[in-house]
Amino acid sequence: MTETIACIAGPYLFLTGLGFLISNGFYRRMIAGQTGTDPILLNLSGAAHFVVGATILANHFLWSTTAEIAVSLTGSAAAIKGAGLIVLPEVMTQRSPQMGKLGVQATGILFTAVGSYLISVGFL
Repeated sequence: MTETIACIAGPYLFLTGLGFLISNGFYRRMIAGQTGTDPILLNLSGAAHFVVGATILANHFLWSTTAEIAVSLTGSAAAIKGAGLIVLPEVMTQRSPQMGKLGVQATGILFTAVGSYLISVGFL
């Protein structure tokens, strides 16, 4: 199960990280625009994050190896973000626009690194 989830999450995180690094301005505008987001879309985003994270955790709550920890942390992060968007949408959307260029770059580096690691777990 660790390898299967890594095969799915790894490429997504890697590509998202590349997007943050290569199209930094676009992602900063996207994040800054969250404050005016339609509440229904914000709730749906929270639901998607939560369902993905909870699905990972329901099938993979393993903490023995580095790979298991990485996959479980990925599921935990998605579930926590989703829960936050559902329960505290104002807090979540007010915090994000403050990220700035360095925050988006740091997120891109983190996503690319975690994605690369999960790709190596899932495909190698």
